Order: sequence, then C-alpha cells, then structure tokens
Amino acid sequence: MTTTELATSFGKEPSDITSAITVTLMLRPVGALLFGIIADRYGRRIPLIVNLSLFTVIELASGFAQNLAMFIGLRAVYGILMGGEWGLGNSLAMEVLPVKSRGIFSGILQMSYSLGSLVAAMLYYAVVPHLGWRALYWISIIPAVITIAMSLFLKESEAWKQQRQEQRQSGVHHYYQAVIDMLKAHWARCIYAVIFMAAMNFLSHGSQDLYPTFLKKQHGFSPGQATVGTIVGNLGAICGGIFFGYISEYLGRRRTIAICAIIGACFVPLWILPSQFGVLLVGAFFIQVFVQGAWGVIPAYLAEISPENFRATFPGLSYQLGNLISASASQIEATLGEKNPLPELRDGETIPNYGRVQGILIGIIFSCVLVLVIFGREEKGKHFFTKSA
Repeated sequence: MTTTELATSFGKEPSDITSAITVTLMLRPVGALLFGIIADRYGRRIPLIVNLSLFTVIELASGFAQNLAMFIGLRAVYGILMGGEWGLGNSLAMEVLPVKSRGIFSGILQMSYSLGSLVAAMLYYAVVPHLGWRALYWISIIPAVITIAMSLFLKESEAWKQQRQEQRQSGVHHYYQAVIDMLKAHWARCIYAVIFMAAMNFLSHGSQDLYPTFLKKQHGFSPGQATVGTIVGNLGAICGGIFFGYISEYLGRRRTIAICAIIGACFVPLWILPSQFGVLLVGAFFIQVFVQGAWGVIPAYLAEISPENFRATFPGLSYQLGNLISASASQIEATLGEKNPLPELRDGETIPNYGRVQGILIGIIFSCVLVLVIFGREEKGKHFFTKSA
C-alpha cells in the first residue's frame, strides 16, 4: 500500500520495495514452525503475548527505518512474527470456545483480515497524504496493543494442559519423538493440508491481488474506482466469511466449502466480463462472498483435523506453506495477461487481458478446492479435551 511512498523516501524503484514483501512472505512459514513448536510445548497464552509484543516493537521500528536495507531487515523479522501469530491465535481461540460456537467464530476470526484491509485502506487515505508513510506504521500498532492488553486476562487452554499431561503419562517425554510418531501416523494428512491450503491461498490471492490493476489497466477506471472495487470485495468477504462460517456448524465444514466452490465458480463471468463499473462491483462482491465464505470455515476445519498435541503447529504451518506456494498467483496472472493482450489498443498501447487469465485461474482453483475437499476429513464438533466430572 505504501510502496510508492517508500520508493520515493529511500530513493529506490517500486520493484526494489516489493522485495520486502517477498522476504516477509518467505519467512512466514519459519515463524509458523517456530512459534507452533513453542506453543505446543509450553502453552498458547504466553507465546501469543510475546509474539504480539515483538510484533508491536517491529511494526513501530519500521516507521523509523532510514534506508531500504534496514526496512527489509525489520520486515524479515515481521514476517517470522506474522507467520507465528495465526497458529497461536487460532489454536487458543478454537480450544477455549464452546464447540458449537466454532463455526461462527471461525468466520469472524478469518474475516478480521478483510476488516483490517478495509481499515488500512481508510487510514492510508486519511493519514499518508498529511503525515507521511511513517505515521501509518506507528498508528498500526494500536490494534496489537489492544490485543496484548486483552490477552493478559486470558487463561491458558485447558485442552493443551490435558494433552500435555496425557503425553507425559504415556511415556513420551521428548517432543521430537512425538513429532516423529505423529509424522509416521499422519504424514498423508500433513501433505493433504499443505496442498489444500495452497489451493485456498491461490483462490484468495488470485481473486484479490490483481483485481485493482485489472480495473485500472484493462478497463481504464480511475485509482479511486479501483479502491471502491477493493472495498466492495472486502465487504463481500466479511459477509461471506461470517455467514458460511456459521452455516458450517449445520452443514459440516467440507460440505460448506464445497458449496462455496460450486456457487463461486458460477459468479466468475459476472466478476470479469462486464464493462460497466457497477456490474463489475456486483461481481466483485459475490465472488468474495464465496471465496472468503470458504475461507471462513478454515480456522475451525484445520483445528479439528489437526493431530493431537500439534494444534498450534499443524494449522499454522500448513497455512503458511500454502501461502508461500501460492505467492506467485498475481505474478502468473499479470504475466499471462500481458503476454495475451486484448485485440484493441488504447492510446496506441496494448491492453493486458487480465480478466480472462483471472477467470481461467480461479475457475481451475475452484475445481481443485472442490475435489480436495471431497477427499478430505470431516471432524466437525470434535472435542479437544475431556471435562473432569
């Protein structure tokens, strides 16, 4: 969002600044593995507070970066912390919530990403033109500080306490032996989770990242209109994630994701083919309803299919590895769209056909998600611990 401002401030090209994004993305699986192991061994609450505290410090320091090298270094650490945060928060939330509430809270948890994107977009236009890009990084620590304060009042997960006690009683005192035993028993589930999350992340990135560029470059709409398109899509994402997260409590996790994949694919033409801005907005809204509707089920689904004693590591690492695999989604779309332009010219220049490429890719990914979820596991309502009498 601040790529242009950072490039100007550091005297670099925008392509140089995007290297910070790449580094952040590449290191997220490292954070998921590191903090996942810590949380599975030592509990959820304290690692989460430590993660959020370091996250706040690094985000604040990013606003004081004096050159690109310093900024990339800070964002590298940020990537590790960001990668660990999802697994920590998800495991704690899913373990302490009532079983029957997992679906709705799964949707709320995952859609906080879309809500954060909306708030960030509004802050960008309210803050950066007047106070500069650094102020945006300083202000962005406020949600983390609030979350840290709330975390201080949380109790440790009873599910983790019980599982840790059972692990000790079973004679498995070494964590790494437990890892080996888990991989021997559940290696297929681990591979499946990474492939499934790669497909889900392709679905998300492929339908979101290039869409503003599609509106501006292919259709010639203004940056303001492209921003409106992003906002409308995020609103659809919030509605879909919460609604289908809730519905999954009745239909099941896999069936809900399958429904989203089937109906979502039907909206692909409305998402890319119209030339009128208003009609495209309708398509943007509904495609995100079903893309993020499927995503709203993911926190609960991954927690429920996780092997026992690895409910922090398994969801977080599979999520972030899938995210890393799908990182090239927008680059693939952009490259193919530019190599296969529309037949007409605009102002003497070729017009990239991003829409066709996006439509084909998302259609394929919807199909992949459908096939994968059909062969997946269903463990809705799984109890993570046994209450003492």
